[in-house]
Amino acid sequence: MKIRKVLVSQPKPTTEKSPYFDLAEKYNLKLEFRPFIKVEGVSAKEFRQERINILDHTAIIFTSRTAIDHFFRICGEMRVTVPDTMKYFCISEATAFYLQKYIVYRKRKIFYGDKKVDDMTKILLKHKTENFLVPLSDIHKENIPGLLEQLHLKYTKAILYKTVSSDLSDIKNLKEYDILAFYTPSGIKSLFQNFPDFVQETTIIAAFGGATASAVEAAGLRLDIQAPTAKCPSMTMAIEEFIKKYNKENKIKT
Repeated sequence: MKIRKVLVSQPKPTTEKSPYFDLAEKYNLKLEFRPFIKVEGVSAKEFRQERINILDHTAIIFTSRTAIDHFFRICGEMRVTVPDTMKYFCISEATAFYLQKYIVYRKRKIFYGDKKVDDMTKILLKHKTENFLVPLSDIHKENIPGLLEQLHLKYTKAILYKTVSSDLSDIKNLKEYDILAFYTPSGIKSLFQNFPDFVQETTIIAAFGGATASAVEAAGLRLDIQAPTAKCPSMTMAIEEFIKKYNKENKIKT
């Protein structure tokens, strides 16, 4: 018995330098990449039901490029002109630079942290009087809203996009994959929405992150590979560690 085929529930890496390709070459694996989830924007009609007036706010907090895309999309659909006085607070410099796609960067008031929520604390405290709008997905972490609550700042959460299950109906036999690698709890939800009769049996399931691991176990599945760990900080390292052990055990058995 050998592990030959792995299904990764994410988009295919855009660079050949991905450690997944190194792993495939080293262990002669066939890799397939298939997102189990996708992001869809809420419609202008859905957004109106949230009863949020964008122009009541003086600052926007962006946690991702996706949030930026959907904020300006909904503004366009609702014919909202964002004033030049609007302030932008971003979780990282890279996210802040992405704003150039929609605004004249050098002429706006833009602030950013260093990828960590705690980095935003000092910045936000310097702007206590702002009324913040936080564009989010329907499934989101409460770290930014939690920080705003903790700092007693005025804010509104705006659900501008949502995570939904992808259509995987073209995958006829999930059992042909030796390993299924998941990165989000939504991926596990999508698994059962697409394959309601799925029974794990010998299928090896890998999960990245504590929330994903919990979702695997809550679904009654066996968690075979977990990352990150102190020894294996990445999914590929965790899979490799498992394969080495698996191959050794099966060699002994044979």
